[in-house]
Amino acid sequence: MKLLPLILLFISSAVYAQNPPKPYGALPSQRQLAWHDTEIYGLIHFTPTTFEDKEWGYGDADPKIFNPSSFDASQIVKAAKAGGLKGIILVAKHHDGFALWPTKTTGYNISKSPFRNGEGDLVKEIEESARKNGLKFGVYCSPWDRNNAAYGTNKYLEIYQSQLKELYSNYGSLFMSWHDGANGGDGYYGGAREKRSIDNTTYYDWNNTWAITRRMQPSANIFSDIGLDIRWVGNEQGMAADTSWATFTPLPPEGKNVAVPGQANYPQSPGGIRNGKFWMPAECDVPLRKGWFFHVQEKPKAPDELFDLYLKSVGRGAGLDLGLAPDKRGLLSDDDVKSLTEFGDILKKTFASNLLQNASVEASDVRGKDYKPANLTDNNKNSYWATKDEVNKAVLTFHLRKSETFDLISLQEFIPLGQRIEGFTIDIFENNAWKKIYEGASIGSKRLIRLTTPVKTAALRINITKSPVCVTLSEVGLYKIAGL
Repeated sequence: MKLLPLILLFISSAVYAQNPPKPYGALPSQRQLAWHDTEIYGLIHFTPTTFEDKEWGYGDADPKIFNPSSFDASQIVKAAKAGGLKGIILVAKHHDGFALWPTKTTGYNISKSPFRNGEGDLVKEIEESARKNGLKFGVYCSPWDRNNAAYGTNKYLEIYQSQLKELYSNYGSLFMSWHDGANGGDGYYGGAREKRSIDNTTYYDWNNTWAITRRMQPSANIFSDIGLDIRWVGNEQGMAADTSWATFTPLPPEGKNVAVPGQANYPQSPGGIRNGKFWMPAECDVPLRKGWFFHVQEKPKAPDELFDLYLKSVGRGAGLDLGLAPDKRGLLSDDDVKSLTEFGDILKKTFASNLLQNASVEASDVRGKDYKPANLTDNNKNSYWATKDEVNKAVLTFHLRKSETFDLISLQEFIPLGQRIEGFTIDIFENNAWKKIYEGASIGSKRLIRLTTPVKTAALRINITKSPVCVTLSEVGLYKIAGL
């Protein structure tokens, strides 16, 4: 009879140990998880502003100047894909108000240009090429319209919302609906040529405007300065803070009741807010060249610079949004294609082989067989190692089959359960002793740690030193950066 309580206790402990950890804090939605998987995508700027050699069009350009001689959506999309980009966002309408699709909402659109003899739809051509080449597609439709005579009046909101509805209806499932904070100022405004100011806390009726997105494109992540799904990192340099949290709490400006795009220059934007109210990871936007539109005197960033930006954006739990600027021909320049291709080669070759793939791994604590440490090197982000509920510190020790040289370490938390880890160190076994080579705080969806010089070892140790709850970790990798 004494065995029965022991058996029941054993069964109870086994069942308990196999229960998944309880979620912690704000959690990502399914569309946000898909966004994290995208990692790098492009933002294409190509309007009459390109032909004016400006960064911001005033809204008065003659539609007839939009006449790319050799526009080829496939050339642009294939170059993006060669660069490792997994999605394309097209600026379907920038601040100049020129619509790249034959919209019914304004006469200032592509049908008034010579492009495709007035029968063109550049949004459709980019969308179809993106999907054909396996890239996701999204759109940006500027709320500010420097051409529209109704801008600044109560008639414009219906026009803007109708433009969104057209884009949401005719171009398939979108992975992002992109919005920035440029609002009001001087413009053409149907010939008025004046400055118009609006109250951006109320003018666009964002709650109801974004409700259209949620209803018509439920898989589309809404990007803006303040979220709702993806927040702006707070700079256009392409990098997040070294310690980076995916959670955030947008705050309204002083004297206002709501936070809106264009008012989110928070000092916390680059790093996020630990235990913020919402899962709202950062997008790091940066143009491939100096400007967002093509200018012949500018050159693209070098492949090694792009890789460094990748490490400081995606490698800090954020996303990298790389601005692509077709020239007046409607093509990416040869320099742009070359830089993207070489950057893509660095990514592909660097991450082709995880040096921990065949290593054995031990953990100081294991929740149960479903959460075994071997999950850390199975190349499956849906499996993970976890500790028991009462254990919020742990040590992982990896034994490689032979000494390997590496200069890049990758760590990934199982973020469907939240961002949990707040402190960790990494050691290598060298000269018969453990040597600390890195100390950090946040991990999140992905943490890429570039060492200043390569190291060689046959054993690696990861110490999780701080977490408010039990620990989860999905993947660990060691890599040697290729070609740099």
